[in-house]
Amino acid sequence: MNIVLWIVQILLALLFLVAGVTKFIMPYNEMIKDAPVVFPHWFFLFIGTCEILGGLGLVLPWALKIKPGLTPLAAWLLLIIMIGAVVTSAMGGIVLAIPGLVAGVLLAFVGYGRSRKPAMP
Repeated sequence: MNIVLWIVQILLALLFLVAGVTKFIMPYNEMIKDAPVVFPHWFFLFIGTCEILGGLGLVLPWALKIKPGLTPLAAWLLLIIMIGAVVTSAMGGIVLAIPGLVAGVLLAFVGYGRSRKPAMP
């Protein structure tokens, strides 16, 4: 189970790092072009920052064994962001919400898997 959690953590971390950096690189007008709901630019920058920090938090605390409790916390907090993303995406069509829903389920898996106490031998 540990290996599966690591694979999911790394893939989610890459997803959120790319998504967060994209919010800083992509022009604002391009981001809102086909959006069902238009948010202010500062909100995109805030969410991008949260995604970058959350992506790092999914891997680094557990890997470095420094405050490993931050890994499940990062997963649960990113899940909150993904709930908002699913709701917003669903306004443009249910199909658009599926990737966010899958990411949310995987975040819940990591949050639950990393917050459990290991079984005693």
